[in-house]
Amino acid sequence: MATTSITVRETPLVRYLLRRADDALILGHRLSEWCGHAPTMEEEMALANMGLDLIGQARSLYTYAAEVEGEGHCEDDFAYLRGERSYGNLLLVEQPNGDFARTMARQLVYSAFIHPYWRALMASPDATLSAIAAKAEKESAYHVRHCAEWLIRLGDGTRESHARAQAAVDHLWPFTGELFEADADEKGLVAEGVVPDPESLRGAWMQTVSAVLAEATLALPPNGWMQKGGREGRHSEHLGPLLTELQYLQRTFPGATW
Repeated sequence: MATTSITVRETPLVRYLLRRADDALILGHRLSEWCGHAPTMEEEMALANMGLDLIGQARSLYTYAAEVEGEGHCEDDFAYLRGERSYGNLLLVEQPNGDFARTMARQLVYSAFIHPYWRALMASPDATLSAIAAKAEKESAYHVRHCAEWLIRLGDGTRESHARAQAAVDHLWPFTGELFEADADEKGLVAEGVVPDPESLRGAWMQTVSAVLAEATLALPPNGWMQKGGREGRHSEHLGPLLTELQYLQRTFPGATW
């Protein structure tokens, strides 16, 4: 028996929490796809741990969204019982893993943004958001270091690894513009001082990414047309199959628990 999707009583804060949680959940799921396929055993552990960090961040944000919504939903309902159009994650995080260079490049451009974002969110007057950010900031700092080291190694490595790393950065660059978008709901929270303005972090993000690419002997792609739509539920062809796998058990065996 298939389960039906839930209807969320959305407020600006609930929508904000779900979108940030969706980013973390989808990217965490992508990293989990490396289990059994990573280049080395140590990297297998590192990717799994980063994936768990992200899923933990998603759980905290979903749990808080459920509390704010007050309709009796839980973190699992938000993860497993919403359809594709209800997900508001960035298009960047749903992109397939590709080769190892593409996974590292995707993780770097996301982590280089979300690390200063969490740090800024620690100053939020919302005590729950501030506490979530304080924990996530430490995790994302490690993610930045880990992915930067790998991208430098790949870019400044062999001719093939350099070519693959450059191709990865070029491919993902059009998805980075969405990192700095804020819709009317989020702008309202920014105006109230509850959350930071993503655009205010563009300089810090560019500084980190530029420094890593330079050390990796990789070229910074030119700014141009950027993909968008993820925050409004308009996704690439890749999210549907991912959600099918992610939600399979709960949709097939409603209410199943370990």
